[in-house]
Amino acid sequence: MSDLDRRPAPTSGQTEPLLAVNGLSKRYVLNAGLWQRLTRKPELVLHAVDNVSLRIERGENFGLVGESGSGKTTLGRCLLRLVEPSAGQVIYKGKDIVGLPPSEMLAVRRKMQMIFQDPYSSLNPRMTVGQTLGEVLTVHHLCPPSQVKDRIQDLLSLVGLPGDATQRYPRHFSGGQRQRIGIARALAMDPEFIVADEPVSAVDVSIQAQVLNLLLELKAKLGLTLLFIAHDLSVVQYISTRVGVMYLGKIVEIAPRKTLFAYPRHPYTQGLLLAAPQLDPFHQTTRVAIEGEPPSPLRPPPGCRFHTRCYLANDRCHQEEPPLREIGGGHWVACHYHERSEWPPPIPGNAQ
Repeated sequence: MSDLDRRPAPTSGQTEPLLAVNGLSKRYVLNAGLWQRLTRKPELVLHAVDNVSLRIERGENFGLVGESGSGKTTLGRCLLRLVEPSAGQVIYKGKDIVGLPPSEMLAVRRKMQMIFQDPYSSLNPRMTVGQTLGEVLTVHHLCPPSQVKDRIQDLLSLVGLPGDATQRYPRHFSGGQRQRIGIARALAMDPEFIVADEPVSAVDVSIQAQVLNLLLELKAKLGLTLLFIAHDLSVVQYISTRVGVMYLGKIVEIAPRKTLFAYPRHPYTQGLLLAAPQLDPFHQTTRVAIEGEPPSPLRPPPGCRFHTRCYLANDRCHQEEPPLREIGGGHWVACHYHERSEWPPPIPGNAQ
C-alpha cells in the first residue's frame, strides 16, 4: 500500500467517527472467464470506486453528489457490504467490517441499513406491508411473536402511514407512500447508520419535501447518522451538514454544506453548481457549465481524471493525480491549482 493509500480519511472533527473509509476500491473485471484465458486478451477492468477515503461523524447528514455513473451508489453499497469491496477498509465504530464472517456481519447489518432508490422494485409485490415488516422482525428475532403486530403499527405510525396499511400490497400505494414503507423497513432493525440512495428521485416533486422532512425528523428523534446520495444539488443542500463530490470513482471535494455551495474550489464542483437551473428569470450568468462527456471508467485518463473537461488543466494535471488535501476549515479538495499562487482562478466566460 502506497503512502497515498495510507493517508487518513478527511475529517470534520477530532473525535472517533461512526464510520471511516480508507482507500476503498471496487473494480469489476468484465471479460473474466474461460474465453479471456484462452484468447489471452488483457482484462477489461471497470473502476467503479477507486481509492476513496472519507469519515462520517456520529449524528451528521453526509451528502454525496456527482453525475450518473460517478460511483455514488456503488460506494454506498460497499459500505454495507451489499457489494464486496475490492480493496480498502470500512471501519465502523472502530472495527474494520471488510472480511468479517457472515455470523459477525449479521450483527453489524442490524445497525447499518439502506433506503433504496426505487421503492417499488425494492418491495416484494406479493407480500403485504404487514408481511414485509413482520418478516424483518421475525427473521432477526427483534421482538417476541406476540409483539410483532404492535411493533408493525409503531413503525407505520413513525413514518406517517395509517394502521390499515398492513393489509395492502405495494401496488396500492403512491410512490411517496411506498418510500415511507421502505423507510419503515429500514427502521425496523433499529439502525444507527442509514445509506439513503436517492430516496426522493422516484417520487413526485410535490412529495419530495415531505420525504426529506420525514428523514430529518427521524434523524433527530432516533439519533440517526445518514449518508444521503443524490444528484439533485438543491436536495443535498437542504438535508446535508457536509457534502462530498464524486467524479469517475474519486472523491474530488469535501466541505461543510455552506462552504461548498458558497465557495466551491474544485472546477468540477463549480461546474455542477453552474449547471443547476436557476428559477430567477432575471438571473443571468456568462459563465459556462461543464462541457463534454465523462471518460469511460474502463479507461480512466491518467493524472487528474477531470482534466479532459477542465478549463484549468495544464501538463501536470495530465500526468499526476492530485491527492485530496485539506485547504482549511474542514475543506478538502483534489486539485493541483490550489498549490499555485494565482487564486482565485479565472472562470471561463467572465469578463476579464
